[in-house]
Amino acid sequence: MDSMNSRRASEPAIVAIGGGTGLSTMLRGLKKYSKNITAIVTVADDGGGSGVLRDELNMPPPGDIRNCLQALANTEPTMADLLNYRFTLGSLKGQSFGNLFLAALNGMSDSFDQAVMKMSEVLAITGRVLPVSNENIWLVAEFDDGTEVVGESVIAHHKAVHDRTIKRVRLIPDCPAALPASIRAIEEADLIVLGPGSLYTSIIPNLLVDGVAEAVCESDAVKLYIMNVMTQDGETEGYTGADHIRALQKHAGSRLFSLCLANSMELPEEVLARYKLWGAEQTVLDADAIAQLGVELITAPVADVRDGLVRHHPHMLAREIMRIFLEQSPTRIYRQK
Repeated sequence: MDSMNSRRASEPAIVAIGGGTGLSTMLRGLKKYSKNITAIVTVADDGGGSGVLRDELNMPPPGDIRNCLQALANTEPTMADLLNYRFTLGSLKGQSFGNLFLAALNGMSDSFDQAVMKMSEVLAITGRVLPVSNENIWLVAEFDDGTEVVGESVIAHHKAVHDRTIKRVRLIPDCPAALPASIRAIEEADLIVLGPGSLYTSIIPNLLVDGVAEAVCESDAVKLYIMNVMTQDGETEGYTGADHIRALQKHAGSRLFSLCLANSMELPEEVLARYKLWGAEQTVLDADAIAQLGVELITAPVADVRDGLVRHHPHMLAREIMRIFLEQSPTRIYRQK
């Protein structure tokens, strides 16, 4: 076995499932600990620049995929700036070059996952980024008054305007086919991480793709859910930590994970006041209720406040994830960094 394969064999196989900025933030930290990373990313987005390309080019939305590719990329700063560049004028106003780049590769490829693989090669990424499915997927939310709304981009707006609660979400088509490579990655994983990210629009849609939730439930990997630091207006306002977990179990089963990592850091009052104006608050960690759901709650200071916004800190989060992995799976081969 050559040196590269030897190094890979000594590092854990990590699968991260989700979407949005939360997943890409976490990946930036995790790539310091293992090159054997697979990000499995939702393709249900239909808003913003991704939604435009989806409608006009009949392709899966590129935005979340592009964010994850950039997080794992090993390129010069100029390339990162180029991928992040957004046009300011004309018909391309608001569109990112990175999305257009992936759209062009999709036009040159037989399938979307092949386009993602080609962009991965161009960016020399650490690990892999995989769309959870190549199918054209739409997210549907059913509210507590029986109404249904189709499209991720309008769910939060409908919820806010009508002051309703999301009862469940589903996909159109029902149980779309998963990318086979995504299922294989889950089956071969040493560590599976769910989130962080929007509960109903970034995490759960992946679990509704045919075979994904089943593969996670059947895996003997260490399985960890990353609790959101803040609730999200239009999706989870008023939710406690246990409410997040109940929603995941309702959609994907109680064997999905047994560990949950949540932030313990106190946030500045002025930041909390600003989020309150936005209809969000720091997620309340009701430990007893979480334990009754069969989940062990682990807390650590993994949040980051920057420019008045609360996010997970990529390196503190990754360090805590790997600490938990080592404690939960001490016999696995792993080279500490």
